[in-house]
Amino acid sequence: MNSLKNTGFADRLNTAADAKKALLERAARAREAAESPEAAERRAAREAVATARAAREAERKAAKLAERARQAAALAAAEAAEAAALAARLQAEKEAADVAFAERTEREAAEEAEKQAARDARYAARKARKRKGR
Repeated sequence: MNSLKNTGFADRLNTAADAKKALLERAARAREAAESPEAAERRAAREAVATARAAREAERKAAKLAERARQAAALAAAEAAEAAALAARLQAEKEAADVAFAERTEREAAEEAEKQAARDARYAARKARKRKGR
């Protein structure tokens, strides 16, 4: 600790210059290491890995989109089949209702004809009784 307090201005300048020189040497070594063929190979390997990763990701996205499209097509086909079945069922119900209506109308017409025939028979019988009684 004593030696630090007794340093002069020149000593501090020399220390600062040595520190700056060491910093520059470290930067030069780092630059050389970055420009070396091994570093270039490492960068190329990292780029190849990144490219392969991007390709796999794109492949997964394409597969996912294809699966979604397949599911959408299956859903659309199912909905179309369901709509066709519903339309067929409604058509069958309408036809059954039409047949029931026709039968009911025919039955009511037959009943009305029977009532009319019975009424006519009563009227004819009444007229016959009146003629007989004269």
